Amino acid sequence: MFRGKHIWLLPLITALVVAGVGWWADGQLRRVVRQEIHNDLEATLNANVTALEIWMTYQKRIASSLAEEPGFKALALDMIAQRQAMTNAATATERARQLLVVGQFGERLHTLGYPYAQVVDTNYVIIADNARGRVRIGQPMLDELGPRYRELFAKGEPLIILPFKVPHPNGPRRYSPGSRPAPGILASRLNNRMLTNGPASLLRRPSAMQVAVPLKDNLGQIQGALVLVINPDAEFTRILSVARNGDSGETFAFDAEGLLLSESRFDAELKKYRLLPDTPAAVSALTLHLRDPGGERALGYVPETNAPLIWMVENAVNGNSGVETQPFRDYRGVPVVGAWRWLDAGFGIGTKVDATEAFLTLRMVRSIFGLLFLMLVLASLVILLFSYRQVLWRHRLTEAEFKARRLGQYHLVEKIGEGGMGSVYRARHALLRRETAIKLLPSDKAEPHAIQRFEQEVQLTCRLAHPNTIQVFDYGHTPDGIFYYAMEYLDGLNLAELVQRHGPQPEERVIHILRQVCGSLGEAHGLGLIHRDIKPANVFITDRGGVPDTVKVLDFGLVRQFGPHASNAQLPEFVRTEGIVGTPNFIAPETIHNSDQADQRSDIYSLGALVYFLLTGEYVFEAGTVAEVCRRHLDEIPLPPSDRLGKPVEADLEALVLKCIAKDPARRPQSAAALGDALAECAAALRWTPERRARWWSTFRQRAATQMPAIAPALLEKTIKIDFEERTP
Repeated sequence: MFRGKHIWLLPLITALVVAGVGWWADGQLRRVVRQEIHNDLEATLNANVTALEIWMTYQKRIASSLAEEPGFKALALDMIAQRQAMTNAATATERARQLLVVGQFGERLHTLGYPYAQVVDTNYVIIADNARGRVRIGQPMLDELGPRYRELFAKGEPLIILPFKVPHPNGPRRYSPGSRPAPGILASRLNNRMLTNGPASLLRRPSAMQVAVPLKDNLGQIQGALVLVINPDAEFTRILSVARNGDSGETFAFDAEGLLLSESRFDAELKKYRLLPDTPAAVSALTLHLRDPGGERALGYVPETNAPLIWMVENAVNGNSGVETQPFRDYRGVPVVGAWRWLDAGFGIGTKVDATEAFLTLRMVRSIFGLLFLMLVLASLVILLFSYRQVLWRHRLTEAEFKARRLGQYHLVEKIGEGGMGSVYRARHALLRRETAIKLLPSDKAEPHAIQRFEQEVQLTCRLAHPNTIQVFDYGHTPDGIFYYAMEYLDGLNLAELVQRHGPQPEERVIHILRQVCGSLGEAHGLGLIHRDIKPANVFITDRGGVPDTVKVLDFGLVRQFGPHASNAQLPEFVRTEGIVGTPNFIAPETIHNSDQADQRSDIYSLGALVYFLLTGEYVFEAGTVAEVCRRHLDEIPLPPSDRLGKPVEADLEALVLKCIAKDPARRPQSAAALGDALAECAAALRWTPERRARWWSTFRQRAATQMPAIAPALLEKTIKIDFEERTP
């Protein structure tokens, strides 16, 4: 399939195939990677949510178990009932400590790791506390915690109170937005414990959680509540940090206002971005609102004042749960992918990972593929360059070989033309010393189709002997596969060059030329052959043999038989099955409809279009596309030559031209001989005298000697083949 100079197509086609497969594979890989990321995020979120729900259930069960301790419950209910009867503050304090510290209950609190415990009555007043130091028995709870305790006493079920910041004992009881308030007396006791016996984590970040369970009497009436204080660092945050994705993944909790309830993995970075104070005690939990800055802070982006919540948090607080693998910005402004869920406990859980890390595998595969594709393209370009240089050198070598060799008895002198079917050389017969034109079909173009066309042109042209038809002398091929045929050498110019250089021609000269063309075609038509490609480039004029304006009809490569007795079965398969052929500006309408309808009158239409061109210097119909030209041949009435030329044309000649290009073949002259006779009867037929012809050629030769090289037969206009599917209806 890929031979010779076309070998360079192989790597290019391979590159295109690889690109197509790569595009498909990239889509499949992207889908698989996104699904894996989706599954990982969902699994991580489910693991954290499940662990957190188990932990909260466990805390509620422990608190409920402790509240049902017989000794503790009886004392607690009795103390709640007698609270107003206690007048001795020291006795009340000691009894409160005895209630929560002494005995089996106190041992269980110590074993289970709860820093503090309290008893609260239904008026939200603390009546017992096991904190060391000063105890403010009778201190009411803060108003901000009222809704949670009202829910506790209304439903009678244990509940978890989310993390909150613990204020300084001597500080204000209310805090700025973004900080959760704590119970006043509990805050005092908790801070006091942190400053004395508290763990180091609590010393760094004074925050707490609570699990509260109702205390019911024998009749099931709620009389108060047992409150257990939890260290969120040792429990809540630690659970959320167990399951993480990679080096940038994190799971965090947040409330309905987007406030971070657990510690961020990136506190050190947040301090660099001035989202946190640059102090050891500063932490993101209960401080940072999860807002989208609109750009990466690491790149110096300054967010707007009223930035919205990050996308996943905003979806969660609106009650939605989901997974998103299309990157969005987190609170650092870094593109991430994540999953989120809003829990019935009144807070949300989110897990995320940087998009750069999540799609690392995809980027690596894409980079490898891109590198391979680039190498393949470079290889294709190298082969293309090598092939081009090889073809160029082969062409130069062939030229040198042709100049240095003989084709039989013919010595090649110089190249004088080149077309799609090969090259034309001026040659000299070794014995006859006669100049000859040699048409060559090089071995790299000698495919079966081209050889058949080449042989057909030679064989059919040899059947024609009219003096106005190009004569073929010889045909053959060399041992190395170069086909050639020898024909008479013409020194002049074709009609396309004539009009291009000298403009529209006089009427009398047009008649003189066309009568000779009619003579050549008359012989062909008499043998049942139609030319099918009459156009200016295929009609050559010269002063051969001392006869000025001698016409030669060239290129019978598209000839075929017509009529009821046509034996086209003898023609090559590609000729019998081909679609419409010809040059669009000179093609007959019936040929466009059906090439089998073509006969000698189709050549007459082409001759009429040729006369029109010689008289006006323009085509009968012109358009931007082949299809539009064919449509105009089918449908439009042409302008008379005089209208197109802008000056009068002999009436008889103009009428004859319009008759030749009639849409209906029956209205045209029915033969080339009839057209020749009609041309001879035109008023201007005799005005192109031998003297005028001789003067014209004398002037032409003088100019050619100083300005132009000798002109040989050449195809300057393009002959096309139109498939049946592309025909204009």
